Amino acid sequence: MSKDFYTVKKQVEVEMEERRSIFICNIKRVLNEEEAMNFINEIKVKYKDATHNVYAYITNNGISMRYSDDGEPQGTAGPPVLEVLKRENLNNVAVVVTRYFGGILLGAGGLVRAYGASCKQGVDAAGKVKESEAVVFNIVCDYDKYGKVSNYLSKRNIVIRNTEFTEVVTLEIMAFNDEFQKIRQDLIEMFNGNDIIKVKEEGVTCFVDEEGKIMEVPQ
Repeated sequence: MSKDFYTVKKQVEVEMEERRSIFICNIKRVLNEEEAMNFINEIKVKYKDATHNVYAYITNNGISMRYSDDGEPQGTAGPPVLEVLKRENLNNVAVVVTRYFGGILLGAGGLVRAYGASCKQGVDAAGKVKESEAVVFNIVCDYDKYGKVSNYLSKRNIVIRNTEFTEVVTLEIMAFNDEFQKIRQDLIEMFNGNDIIKVKEEGVTCFVDEEGKIMEVPQ
């Protein structure tokens, strides 16, 4: 990826009060625009009696983004929520900030600050994890080679997604691209030029923990 992106670790709902108005931020990791809109519509139904349900989302490595002021003065609600997501380098995330009007007008500046603060509170509560891209591949080996392969893989930065024991042993593995290239090279040398790897999918979204280790899902 040309830029480091983050997403949220978990779905959360947080509430704050600003001059008697109640702001409720719901934020969730999504995979695409369709999931984002499904989540947004769920929250709109949940809080259908609210004064406003403002939303924003970013997907597709920061390329696809959308927001709605949902009846607030133009530019005072959706844009500040979206700006928080952009400033935090978030991707594949959707947020809805629900407002119950408390009887005191906040003014344009006050709305911008309140919606932005509510979104930032949601991001902080959800936590962030770095996104990256990975390769998913199979290693297919005979049983007499499995011990050697398993020992080697235990020292690599990978996720073993599945292991099947049939006539042969098949391991499905997720790894960063540079790690995959190193594994393929090492195994070819280890088994005298035989390539026992078959690529299944490239450009798969994965996650990176605080120590730089690959994860399949946020933890």
